[in-house]
Amino acid sequence: MSDWLFLKGAIVGLLIAAPVGPINVLVIRRTLVQGRLAGVVSGMGAALADTVFGAVAALGISMLQGFLEQERTALSLVGAAILVVMGVRMLRRPAPTLTAGSDPASLFADFTSTLFLTLTNPVTVLSFMAVFAAFGVRPGGQTGDGNLLLLAGVTTGAMAWWLIVVEGVCLFRDRFTTTGLTWASRIAALVILGFALAVAGEVVLRELAAS
Repeated sequence: MSDWLFLKGAIVGLLIAAPVGPINVLVIRRTLVQGRLAGVVSGMGAALADTVFGAVAALGISMLQGFLEQERTALSLVGAAILVVMGVRMLRRPAPTLTAGSDPASLFADFTSTLFLTLTNPVTVLSFMAVFAAFGVRPGGQTGDGNLLLLAGVTTGAMAWWLIVVEGVCLFRDRFTTTGLTWASRIAALVILGFALAVAGEVVLRELAAS
């Protein structure tokens, strides 16, 4: 039974992390420009945030669920603003060059940026609740050890996805020229700005529907 909880958590973590979104784009770009370590550290930030949301969903913490739902608009707008800042900064930077990504300050920024950006998407909690339900995991229905195994599985599954992404990018990284890196960076910036616009548009439509 314990093994099944870990496996369920791993599958759920993988499913939640896998859909293409701004975090995937950031991890791909950082891996491409800064290297494997920067990509892995960025993925770790996103995986930690997913684990937090998984804990809220699995433990049935109604207070936090209520807060996230109540502040959904504000959190979404914060996330959109972060994406805009990232996208604009990426567009304004000079042509990127391949680096090792070993600067501790840079790695810390890579980790915290994906952590906070993921945390500004409260819909992830709803996604966890839906997927958990599909796998027969009930909020608060596990023992303390069971919850730990479940969340360890979520972290493992999410990190497995990011390792797959990073290693996949690394297979082609050395083939990129400066021109290729420049275009890849610009495209990533435009995609991130597009996600920001989509998030802001979703907030506007939701508020219009509620009024």
